Amino acid sequence: MSHWFRIRLIDKLYQYLLFSPKFYPLPPINILCIRIHLEKIVRNAHLQVRCSRIMNHGLTALFCSYFCFDNPSALQDNFESDLHMSTSKFVWLYSIYSWPNVIFCFIGGFLIDSVFGIRLGTIVYMGLTMIGQIIFATGAIVNTFWLMMLGRFIFGIGAESLAVAQNNYAVLWFKGKELNMVFGFQLSFARVGSTVNFLVMEPIYKYVSQYYKGPDCIGIVLFLASLTCVGSMICACLLGIMDKRAERLLRRSEGKEEQPVSLTDIKDFKPIFWLIALICIAYYVAIFPFIALGKVFFERKYEYDPTLANGVNSLVYLISSIASPAFGYIVDRTGRNVFWVFIGILATIVAHGLLAFTYVNPYMCMVLMGLAYSMLASSLWPLIALVTPEYQLGTAYGLAQAVQNLGLAVVSILAGIIVDKGGYFMLEMFFLGWLWISLITSVAIWVWDVATSGGYLNMTPGEREKYEALRRTPESLEREKLLSPESTSDLSTDDLLPSQSDINIRNRYLSRIGGMVPPTVKPSIHRPLR
Repeated sequence: MSHWFRIRLIDKLYQYLLFSPKFYPLPPINILCIRIHLEKIVRNAHLQVRCSRIMNHGLTALFCSYFCFDNPSALQDNFESDLHMSTSKFVWLYSIYSWPNVIFCFIGGFLIDSVFGIRLGTIVYMGLTMIGQIIFATGAIVNTFWLMMLGRFIFGIGAESLAVAQNNYAVLWFKGKELNMVFGFQLSFARVGSTVNFLVMEPIYKYVSQYYKGPDCIGIVLFLASLTCVGSMICACLLGIMDKRAERLLRRSEGKEEQPVSLTDIKDFKPIFWLIALICIAYYVAIFPFIALGKVFFERKYEYDPTLANGVNSLVYLISSIASPAFGYIVDRTGRNVFWVFIGILATIVAHGLLAFTYVNPYMCMVLMGLAYSMLASSLWPLIALVTPEYQLGTAYGLAQAVQNLGLAVVSILAGIIVDKGGYFMLEMFFLGWLWISLITSVAIWVWDVATSGGYLNMTPGEREKYEALRRTPESLEREKLLSPESTSDLSTDDLLPSQSDINIRNRYLSRIGGMVPPTVKPSIHRPLR
């Protein structure tokens, strides 16, 4: 018997026991035990299907969007030779991806919160991602740069808003300590797409180049990459169906008060949110633009061939695809998010410093950078959920992505100019400057958090639970205690029943949990428990 069918069957039985007049004499403690037992079954069934949800969550568009995002980087020298591009012109393929998302990514998160919802929003943004990649491939095959730019523009709108939807899915499905590991899994699946891109695009190009040359070769290779978008679109649709079913069976929307969402909410975001957003800019501009230009960097400094250079350049993504879930699990168990953010930035500074000033084996540097990147991503993004109300999460994540894309758009252009004018050493100095800004910002977050909340963001999971318990209202604490299996297992009937009739207490309990009181009960009996 499937878990979903079992939940439905037991729920029907519970309704029958609860509302049938013949069971009115049933002591309230028994009714309470039935409720607790059923909730435990629902929770356990929910946990047993989470692994498959994580798989769908990761596969939904993240693979395709990250795979296609770095197609130009994996073929940088081929783009420059076949399409006659300079480095300054090439980086516009990344900059144009980021520019629209300074606005549209923020709006995309707002639309998820207030218009589309998560399910429809994911499908819409996945569709834009697929259309943009197809237009980009078409522009390459006809060697029309403005059409390629248009494709990357549309692709960027879809892919970045899609990432916001995925973050919302993660926060919706998972709470508390497990959220960090889920963000790690999400990053892992995304970076698998990036890693596969660097490993397969050069061999695919070499194979296609046996039959086609120049723009035709580049265009056909990009069309082949577009096939991943079709698979991710199917996953997005299946994920929406799965979430709709879960919402219905688990009654996720019952008792949930709808909060109005407005673009003016950003004025209410805490200052610490803006510090987190600054790290999103200062740290990531030293990662993504570097990888976008990294292939030629390794070819020139270490005299690697294109395939080997792509292999080294992909190590950040390869390591993060493996290490992100592990670091997510560690952060789940230890907490201390701000500490992990600080260590991640510091390790990235070391990696870039070794690449800039030494000839140490670049494999070691890129492995270190991959570990540091995984550490930071698994601990930084969950911080937004800790400082933002749940109904504003789409807007908050969208805004964070928007300011990040503003930084990437500007820095990508500057990086191309720096390479053409001063070379890759000056580019490394540029990246190190941004990393020091992010390190100082992480210290500012640490200090601000201690001053305003006693260090909530850097607490262990146990310390956070105690802190949140102190801030809860007496009514919410009493309700949690009443429904908690642990707290009721040692209680006797006398502990739970005041000196009133069983029927009175039973219906007062129904009132508290949102249940319907039978129409045969007099109104005077139906009053909330205080």
